Amino acid sequence: MKAPAFDYVSAGSVSEAIAMRAAHGEDAIYLAGGHSVVPSLTLRLQAPSILIDISKIAELSGVELIDGWLRIGAMTRHVEVLKHPLIAKHAPLLAAAAPYVAHPAIRNRGTIGGSVALADPASEFPAMMLAIRAELEVVGPEGVRRMAADDFFQDLYETAMAPGEILRSILVPPLIEGTVFAFDELARRRGDYALVGAGLQLVIKEGVVMAADIALFSVGHTPTRARNAQAAMMGKQLDTDAIAAAQSALSDDLDLSDEPQMPASMKLHLARVLVGRLLGKLGELT
Repeated sequence: MKAPAFDYVSAGSVSEAIAMRAAHGEDAIYLAGGHSVVPSLTLRLQAPSILIDISKIAELSGVELIDGWLRIGAMTRHVEVLKHPLIAKHAPLLAAAAPYVAHPAIRNRGTIGGSVALADPASEFPAMMLAIRAELEVVGPEGVRRMAADDFFQDLYETAMAPGEILRSILVPPLIEGTVFAFDELARRRGDYALVGAGLQLVIKEGVVMAADIALFSVGHTPTRARNAQAAMMGKQLDTDAIAAAQSALSDDLDLSDEPQMPASMKLHLARVLVGRLLGKLGELT
């Protein structure tokens, strides 16, 4: 199957891209890395009259520190997330998740902004936005908006971005002293979509959990913050009792349903095993 015919333009700036989108309305879509847009065109799930290429816009690129916050441009490739020293130092959970994203060919081309904006609930980076308490900066016809990741993901492949808006950057708050992190996923084969995946970022001082962020993917229609599991550990030593309490609380965090290849009970079991494994690893570090 071939994509329907369409026109192609390359935007030189965010404002130019937004103006082009406004001129063509819903018949135009943005093109960044292309790993979601191109397959959807080939399968004729989308049929735009024009593609607006935003991949060469300078303000969408770059990784830098600004007033203690790490700014990651939306056009940052997955492979850059894996290797960039600033990300490794100031957003290590993202660097830990990056090797699990698909395969090298995709990591060389795909962008973190594209992954986050697509909001695939089975992808690593959208969930990690929750775990690191990132803020997303979007630009559109009405100007610039900045929102917490917890407010960004709305439903299956739906975000708080309005039509015509572009995700410009990801902003990561400074790490707090005592921060520890862990990431892992369970998949049939490396590079496959995960059956269950999780990223954890905790602040532990004098052996006590002072802050906890647990985010899971492949467990629902959106990336999922495990609020009850987080609360079960707060103010406690990260021992076997606290870990068991967090694992038990996952049943209140996950709204699971049976899938063709996996019942909900098995998915919950895998989530508990994975979170318990990661918390145990973090407990050994403290």
